[in-house]
Amino acid sequence: MSDLVARTGRHQQRYKAGCRLVAGCIPYKYRDSGESGDENSGKIVEVLMINSPSGPGLLFPKGGWENDETVEEAAVREAIEEAGVRGDLMGFLGDYDFRSKTHQDEFSPEGLCRASMFALHVKEELESWPEQSTRSRTWLTISEAAGNCRHAWMRDALLQGFSQWLDKNMMSRGED
Repeated sequence: MSDLVARTGRHQQRYKAGCRLVAGCIPYKYRDSGESGDENSGKIVEVLMINSPSGPGLLFPKGGWENDETVEEAAVREAIEEAGVRGDLMGFLGDYDFRSKTHQDEFSPEGLCRASMFALHVKEELESWPEQSTRSRTWLTISEAAGNCRHAWMRDALLQGFSQWLDKNMMSRGED
């Protein structure tokens, strides 16, 4: 899959009221715990995090939402570009506001950003992906991921948005 290329530049970037619009996801999968017992005790949820080329701590894939795509398409694209995973978007987790030091520009001089975050059930891990030379991926339990999150807003998306979504959907889960 060497034909995958990351988008660059911001000429198609979406803004709303001085705020850069961003799309991202929390990629997840189920791992067998190896324990026997009732059917729900055997599954552990793991989330995929990536390193940041610009500093310590781990991140979830996210990036600019562009004019020629839906927010869902942007979230899926970022998962492929940054983390090298494909899957199914399963639910909207919420909008999270933050300030970016690296994305201040004439449209958002203060670096205000709003990230629309989704749960992405990973179906495929790509052997090569656009940002593999600068990013590595790590599967973690939710508590491990919370302890390694670089940004407080991502921890909120994980512990509030994703965990609440997961609790609601585990009850009715018929997949796997």
